[in-house]
Amino acid sequence: MTQDVQAETATPLSFDVTKVMAALPHRYPLLLVDRVASLVVGERIHAIKAVTMNEQFFQGHFPGRPIMPGVLQIEALAQAAGVLAVESLGLAGSGKLVYFMAIEDAKFRTPVEPGCLLDLHVEITQMRSRVCKFAGKAMLGDKIATECSFTAMIADS
Repeated sequence: MTQDVQAETATPLSFDVTKVMAALPHRYPLLLVDRVASLVVGERIHAIKAVTMNEQFFQGHFPGRPIMPGVLQIEALAQAAGVLAVESLGLAGSGKLVYFMAIEDAKFRTPVEPGCLLDLHVEITQMRSRVCKFAGKAMLGDKIATECSFTAMIADS
């Protein structure tokens, strides 16, 4: 069976927050992935962040007009990519960390407010043994909130 056929027939995986925390070292208040709706190993992930008024950053960004900072939207995409990377490389629970190396072409299109479900869609565009490139979009329904390309490195903690 070729790799293309395997990818087409692969059953997407889904994770609750417990399994997300097993894949990532992040914890409250900086864990920005609440669950994984689907993950195709070596290919893509659809994760979800439920944005609530209880988030610490809303206290100061901005009083009277709470908006999720763009840098945290990119961090949420990066965390989704981290889950995808460690699962794709068979490193979940290994203690390996996924570090940002570059962020490119970041665009912020729609404000993310409390009460939103932020759909995080990330695809692997290139994968080597320790360096991965990704393309990500954070969506609010059918609207793009944030999009970017980024590069990350797998390293020992």
